[in-house]
Amino acid sequence: MSALDLGDEQLISLALVLVLLLLSRVKDLLDLSGLFAATLTGLTVSLLGHWTWLVALFMFLVIGSVATKWRMEEKMALSLEEANEGLRGWRNVLANGGAVSIVAIYNYFSPGAEWIYLAAISSISVALSDTLASEIGSLDIRTRSIISLQAVPAGTNGGMSPTGTVAAFSGALIIAVIGVILSPDNSSISNLNLLILITTIGWLGCQVDSLLGALLENRGYIGKHGVNFLATFSGVIMAIFFYNQLL
Repeated sequence: MSALDLGDEQLISLALVLVLLLLSRVKDLLDLSGLFAATLTGLTVSLLGHWTWLVALFMFLVIGSVATKWRMEEKMALSLEEANEGLRGWRNVLANGGAVSIVAIYNYFSPGAEWIYLAAISSISVALSDTLASEIGSLDIRTRSIISLQAVPAGTNGGMSPTGTVAAFSGALIIAVIGVILSPDNSSISNLNLLILITTIGWLGCQVDSLLGALLENRGYIGKHGVNFLATFSGVIMAIFFYNQLL
């Protein structure tokens, strides 16, 4: 399940990209710039990686968008809402899909790596874990800094709350389950190990996002989307590390 194949898998990939664009437009998940970025990302991920990766990425988009619009009025009252009424633009698409796109490009030029599927799905697990933590945990007033553990306002970059922590785990677990369902038949990683690793990496990646938010974003060194990209890419690094050390 690697490299660019002609035939059925390529057709499936192209069909999935079309479905992704149509549903994103109809359901107002992406703005025009986001649709353009999603087209490039979808083609890269599905054709250079595999169409199953795009399914996981699409599930992130759908669930993340639902979470973004959840209790939107309350978030707006506290200035915690996503810009553009929750519509995701090109920066958001690349921030969350850039890491898996890099894995797909690597897979095209160096196919056959045993860790490649784990790395691809783990980066998406980080993305959903962080999104649910931010969108659901942002209204929890029991928020504390991940650095100092002192109480901070809800929605603060680098903040963590009980609700956000559970939401982060749930997001990671959702993608892990999808990853197990879609895993290659010839995978050397057992379903149980795949479930545990993707969930763990997803949750840890969310904590990386919080650390980067507290250390870099709050000090103006990097923006939100840069933090998101680095966090999702940390999922790739962790996947490679855990694969080599534990499997």
